[in-house]
Amino acid sequence: MKLTDMTIEEMCTTTEKQSFDRKSAKIDATAIVTPMIAFANADGGLLAVGIEDNGEITGIDDYAKNINEILRAGYDFCQPSIFIEKETVDCIDKNGNANHILLIKIPQSADMHVNHRDEAFLRVGDRSKKLTFDERMELMYSKGMRFYEDEPVYRSTLDDIDMEFVAKYCEKIGYGKTPEEYIRQNKDYIVNVAGRQEMSGAAIMMFGKNPQRFFPRSRVRFIRYEGTEAKVGAEMNVIKDKMFGGRILDLVEQTIEYVRTQIKEHTYLGPDARFVTEPEYPEFAWKEIIVNAIAHRDYSIKGTDIQIKMFDDHITVESPGTLPGTVRLNNMREIHFSRNPKMAQLLHEYEYVREFGEGVDRMYREMEEAGLPEPEYKTALSPIN
Repeated sequence: MKLTDMTIEEMCTTTEKQSFDRKSAKIDATAIVTPMIAFANADGGLLAVGIEDNGEITGIDDYAKNINEILRAGYDFCQPSIFIEKETVDCIDKNGNANHILLIKIPQSADMHVNHRDEAFLRVGDRSKKLTFDERMELMYSKGMRFYEDEPVYRSTLDDIDMEFVAKYCEKIGYGKTPEEYIRQNKDYIVNVAGRQEMSGAAIMMFGKNPQRFFPRSRVRFIRYEGTEAKVGAEMNVIKDKMFGGRILDLVEQTIEYVRTQIKEHTYLGPDARFVTEPEYPEFAWKEIIVNAIAHRDYSIKGTDIQIKMFDDHITVESPGTLPGTVRLNNMREIHFSRNPKMAQLLHEYEYVREFGEGVDRMYREMEEAGLPEPEYKTALSPIN
């Protein structure tokens, strides 16, 4: 199977980038695991072995023993092992002799991989960045190996939980015991830390009396601009600026209720001589993107809020964090991953998250049926830099 559409000339001349790197066949097997791990921890990538950093083709034929060690590197020096695809390509080396280049394809992984020294790397642009402890934790959260919502919230106690709200929730889901028993006996809402009991992030965000005491930026900010772009200084065109806080259900309900008041309606005479009123955007579409932003935001990022920005001709929703798990811009209509599964489940119980994994695709369909441009997703650079 052909691993790439790149020509050998392109492999030699292209700039090393997020998904491509070239290496000499002389590289030590313990060193080649660095880009292998970095690719696996990011979006996958291709290694061309037998091409020097300056683009000269030296090939692999004179380095058979080293190539065998390179091919075992994913098993011998990576934890967990990285399973690769390989292909040998005919070439002419810099001396004019027939030779070969080894292509190694590293798939995107749902795990976080480390080398034999317990070092983790992530591909960032054209380099393999060694991750700090905090960055490793962030990567584990994004891959779903750990969930930030399960981490203990420092100095939180059972007194920080609104038992009246828990009681209503228990009634809704048909839980027959007391609210306190629900918190104590379900979903690891209480975490034991050095002999003391603290609430998990999910417990605080779902049932807390004042979640913003512990997560000050777990809010939604709505900004309405006059015109089609944001302006600053003397031309600042902000005409509404609202902030919403509270538990995750409060965030969803208050935000949706307010945004609904800001959606324009168009009335026209229909083909049957009756007036028809239609909203500026399909309700499912704008609600879905707001709910997704709140349910799946990265609550470990504490420096910013979710921001909804409404202009005369479009609306944007910005949520802190990168795309979670294996979700990427090119597969988000098919792949579903919940960064905060407990919070998403609560919103499902309240019928805001209706069909796990189908909302994004339905949003695209409804925008198309309304004759509107399809939603446009963008990702900022990863905070790991």
